[in-house]
Amino acid sequence: MSHLSQEEVQERLDSSPFIKFSGLTVVSLDHDKGEITMRAPMRPEFERGAGSKQWHGGPIASIIDTVGDYALIMLLGRGLPTVNFRVDYLRPAIDTALIVTATVRRNGKSVGISDIDVFNEKGALLAIGRATYSTAA
Repeated sequence: MSHLSQEEVQERLDSSPFIKFSGLTVVSLDHDKGEITMRAPMRPEFERGAGSKQWHGGPIASIIDTVGDYALIMLLGRGLPTVNFRVDYLRPAIDTALIVTATVRRNGKSVGISDIDVFNEKGALLAIGRATYSTAA
């Protein structure tokens, strides 16, 4: 297993134009717990309606997928394709950055599963996700 450091994870995030545009930054990671936390700033391009400061669900879903994926990537040291993911939106994200924590639930030979929680900056739970990734080499 080739665990990635926080700096290595950030370098990989920044090497993708799409992910770099999202502004994701690694806040913390814990290999033993299989947990990673990232922050995503609000951008006008992510607004549901111009000037609303409310996040559109699409960028939130993309961030959930990305952070869930990187929970496994930090453990395996390589990119993984998404097999499936789901999102439950619990409350609107308005005028806040997103604080997103993913926890690896399964790191198997063929698939890995991450659970992802999305919070606002005050700590309120906004959305939850579960994602499956192909871990087959």
